[in-house]
Amino acid sequence: MTIAVGTSVTLEVPASSANLGPGFDCVGLALGIWDQCTVRVTEAPGLVVEVSGSGADSVPRDESHLVVRTMVTTWQHLDVEPPAGLHLSATNAVPHGRGLGSSATAIVTGVAAAHALAVRGGALAGEELDLDVINSIAAALEGHPDNSSASVHGGATLSVTEAAEPLPRTRTVPLRLDPRVTPVVLVPETTLSTHTARAVLPEVVPLATAAANSARTGLLVHALTSAPELLVEATTDLLHQEPRRPSYPQSMELVDALRAAGCAATISGAGPSVLVLTDVGRLDEVRGIAAGTSAAWQVLTPGVPTDGVRLLG
Repeated sequence: MTIAVGTSVTLEVPASSANLGPGFDCVGLALGIWDQCTVRVTEAPGLVVEVSGSGADSVPRDESHLVVRTMVTTWQHLDVEPPAGLHLSATNAVPHGRGLGSSATAIVTGVAAAHALAVRGGALAGEELDLDVINSIAAALEGHPDNSSASVHGGATLSVTEAAEPLPRTRTVPLRLDPRVTPVVLVPETTLSTHTARAVLPEVVPLATAAANSARTGLLVHALTSAPELLVEATTDLLHQEPRRPSYPQSMELVDALRAAGCAATISGAGPSVLVLTDVGRLDEVRGIAAGTSAAWQVLTPGVPTDGVRLLG
C-alpha cells in the first residue's frame, strides 16, 4: 500500500508531565505547550527536514530525526510503504531535556502523522486519527505510556500496558481532573536526559515499598479527580525521586521547600523540571518559594488541554 504524492497533514501535540509522584510510568498530565508539524509526501525523492523553536540547534535534519524515524516505524507496523519523498516542517515549543515529554511529543507526532497520511493518501481505510491505534504504537515506541498517552488524549490519564503481538496494547482511561487543580511548572536552565535519569533507578525494590507506592497511586487518582486537599499526601513517591536526587539536587531542593510549605510538588517526569499541583490562589506563594532557592526557574502555568493530538489541516 502506498501513499499518494501530494498528501499532507498538519497537526499539533501537547507537552506532558508524567508520574505525578507515585504514578510511575502510568499517570500522565497533558500541558498546554504545543509542538506543531506539517508533513507532505513529495514527488521528488529524498527527505527535507526543517525545524524551528525549542531544540532547533541540536536536533538532526536527516532520517535520524525522531519524528521521521517514528513515521517510518509506524508505516512498517501498518504495512504501508514509506514514501520516497517527504518534507517535514516542525515548530517546537516543548522544552527539550526538561522532563516535559519532548520525546513522547515527537513520537506521538510521528505516529499520528504517519497514520493520518496513510488514511488521507489512500493506503489505509478508517479515521485519520485513530487514537487507540496511535496510543498503543506511541507507547510501545516510547517504552512506557504515561507521557505519550497524555499527549494523545489530553487531560489527565491512567494507562496500563498489556502484552500482545506484534505490539503491546495500551489501555488508557481519562481522569476527570478536578477544576480546582492548577499545574505550575518550574523549569530550570539545566537539562537531564531520560536515559540518564532511568539508569540510576534500582532494578529491585522491597515488597513493602511497592505496595505502599501502589496505595499512593490509588490515592493520587482520587485526589486528582475529587479531593485536591489530599494532593500533598497523594504525590508522595517511594520509587524514583530519591534515587535520582543526586542527578537533580536543585530540583529536589525546590521540591522539599514547596512540600514543606504544603504544596504538592513533584519532579516532572524524569526531571529536572518541577511540577506543582495547586490552586490559583497559591501561585504567588509558589513563585516566592522558587525565587528563594539556589537556582533560577522559569515559571509556567500552561493549563491542561482537554484534547491531545489535533489535526489542523
